[in-house]
This record gives sequence, structure tokens and C-alpha cells, in this order.
Amino acid sequence: MPLSPNFRGALFMVVAMAAFTLNDAITKFSSESMSMAQVMLVRGVFATALVALLAWQQGALARPRLALQPLIALRVAGEAGGTVCYLLALAHLPLANVSAVQQALPLAVTMGAALFFGEGVGWRRWLAITVGFAGVLVIVRPGFAGFSAYSLLVLGSVCFCAVRDLVTRRIPDDVPTLLISGVTSVAMTVLGAALLPVMGGWSPMTHASTGFLALAAVLVLIGYQFIIMAMRVGDISFIAPFRYTALLWSIVLSVMVFGDFPDSAMILGAFIIVGSGVYTLYRERVTGRGKAASESTGPNLAPDGI
Repeated sequence: MPLSPNFRGALFMVVAMAAFTLNDAITKFSSESMSMAQVMLVRGVFATALVALLAWQQGALARPRLALQPLIALRVAGEAGGTVCYLLALAHLPLANVSAVQQALPLAVTMGAALFFGEGVGWRRWLAITVGFAGVLVIVRPGFAGFSAYSLLVLGSVCFCAVRDLVTRRIPDDVPTLLISGVTSVAMTVLGAALLPVMGGWSPMTHASTGFLALAAVLVLIGYQFIIMAMRVGDISFIAPFRYTALLWSIVLSVMVFGDFPDSAMILGAFIIVGSGVYTLYRERVTGRGKAASESTGPNLAPDGI
């Protein structure tokens, strides 16, 4: 019995989130043997090659001067800040905790759109945003036992990624997406090379470690492909909440690969954040906004460097 378009879209979204989360797990695993700057550099080389090939095949490189727009530079700056903060936090915190805090990104984008673009946000969505960030505080636990300063880096990543996504919404439609991705990928690769001396230098790499980072780059592209397929086959309002399955994947991988079991505070905070995000998406649909915050944020709700 064939699946309905909505269920096929939901399945594609789940696969996309699995690919993105596997990329994060490989990145975290790689940080045990090399600096995050080296991870950015090596993964960026593979990602840039793959994106360049796709962009060339689809004609996205026909007008390279479009990449010189100031908005693209601002987007790259947001991606750079989000990526560095995210990777540093990922190297020192459980994967599930980092993923849980990142789920607040759609709430941050909704808040930013209201504050800076004047988009209407009613009291229900403001309340959902407030409750969602309260869930972040439950996970971060400032001032309590178990607090880690690296949690603040995750919050910094959320802020930078919100800037990235808000700016992305203002980039003209005639700029190909793959051109933006290519510019971002090159910039993150160069940033990784620039940070290498101050973040531990170069560590010898085995064929296995190189292969893992190549796989990470491929997984990100697979994730993007499946998220595009998901958005094209069903109702976005039905499919978008399945992005939160990234949190389930991160918990599974955190336990199975790294032996990090989520505590009660992380579970409670994650439920609060996800619940607030889903409710915000629902309210945006009820009020008739053209594009909900949960749809306009980066596909994996986290920086990926491409």
C-alpha cells in the first residue's frame, strides 16, 4: 500500500534529520583525535568539492558576481559564528544536550522576525517563545550543579544561526541556493585553516579519520537532498514538526556511541522546547503567515558549514 504524500514527506524528513545527526556524531567523534579547526578544514574541503560539483551541474555558477552581495557576506558571518560556537560546544558537551538547546532556533527566528522585521507575533506566540527559552534554561542550569560554560556557546550558536536565517530570508530569489552554499562552504574551510594555529594545530590523520570526515560531508548533502524532497511532496505544516526527530536521533547516538545518558533536566527541557516550537508553528499557520519560522530556519536547526 503506497504511502500518502504527507507520510512520504515525513519519512524523508526523518531520514534527513538522521543524516544531519550522524554528521554531528562523526564530528564529535573526530574531535577526540583532532582540533575542531582541523575538522572544519578537512570536512570543508570535501563539502566544497561536492557543492561545487552540484552547483556546476545545475548552472548555479553562471553568475558568480551575485555572491558579492552584502547580505551573503552577513549570512556567512552568522554561519561562521554559529559553526565555531557549535563545534566547540559539541566537543565538550553530550550530543543530546547540544541538540536539545539548538531546537530553540525556530523560536529565536520568530522573535528576531518580530523585533527586527516588524512581523506580527501575538501574545500566544510570545508566551510560547518565553516558555521555550525557559526550557533552555532548564537544560543549561545556570548557577546550579552540572552547569557548563560550554552551554553558553550553544546559546551563542543559536543567536548566530538566527541571524543567518533571518538574513537568508532577505537574499533576493535570483541568487541560486547552491551558490550561497558554495560561498559558505569555502568561507568555513578558510576559517578552519585560519583557526588551526590557535586551536591546537594539525594532528596526523589516518585513512579512517579522513574517511569519516568525507562521510560527514556526504551526510550533510544527503540531508539537504531529503529535506528538499520532503518539502516538495506534502503539506509543510504537517512535515515541518518532524525536524524535531533530530533530537531523538541525537539521544540514541549519544547513548550508543558516547555512553552519555540524558538526565531528567535535559529530558524535561527538551520537551518544553519542542512543545513550544510545535505550538509556535501551529499558531503561525492559524494566523496565516506565509512562511513559518520552523520552516525558514536552517534545515537541520544547526550550523553545518555549507
